[in-house]
Amino acid sequence: MPEKRRRKYDPEFRDGAVRVVRETGKTIREVAQDLGVSHQTLANWVLKDKIARGERLDPRHVDPERVKELEREIEELKMERDVLKRSVVLWVKEATNR
Repeated sequence: MPEKRRRKYDPEFRDGAVRVVRETGKTIREVAQDLGVSHQTLANWVLKDKIARGERLDPRHVDPERVKELEREIEELKMERDVLKRSVVLWVKEATNR
């Protein structure tokens, strides 16, 4: 069985491909096809770019305890939001009855 050769792409090419995805609104699949690159390869480059820009968390470096803490905080904030919504409804009802 023939061995599959991995192509090496220089950093300028990778950065340019990622920039095309970011700036044109084209899908990763469309850009990959236009450039003759595997869509999965381009998707990996885009993910790495998002991690570097701080737009995404690196899934390999997520602290499970921090995730649990943030999930608890989200639930608490949801409860507070719901209480505030109910308070506003009561306030509006009281204000319109006068």
